[in-house]
Amino acid sequence: MTSGTTRRLSVSLQADHVTSKGFAATRWRVADLRSGDGGPHPLDLQLTLTERAAYRFNLTSDAPRLFVNAGDADGEPCPASITASQEVAAAWLDGEQRVLEVAMPLAIQAWLEAYLARHGEAPDEGRKKKRKGAGRAREHTP
Repeated sequence: MTSGTTRRLSVSLQADHVTSKGFAATRWRVADLRSGDGGPHPLDLQLTLTERAAYRFNLTSDAPRLFVNAGDADGEPCPASITASQEVAAAWLDGEQRVLEVAMPLAIQAWLEAYLARHGEAPDEGRKKKRKGAGRAREHTP
């Protein structure tokens, strides 16, 4: 599925067996990311207006990333969704979901830039000015 706000991507995972301080563990990573339905785990990358600031932050980083929700942190990974927003990925982590990251392909970066150009940057919320004395108890003299 490809539209102005959705791209279909396929994810392949790979298990790496590592030993650290005598303990064996399995680390999962995204082994392959390709456009379309060609891989074992097809997912839709859906862009939303509310995440525009997060997309811009990601694009201006040294290494833009995509984040894959790979299901419950304790179980076998099962990719369920993908995002370009670090804020969404952080919410998944807060919900004890396994999040894997992968370098964002240049084609996705260009598509994301075009989305931001078409819909505008997120509004600057800025800092609100406090009124003098606001938030403080006022002294009353009878």
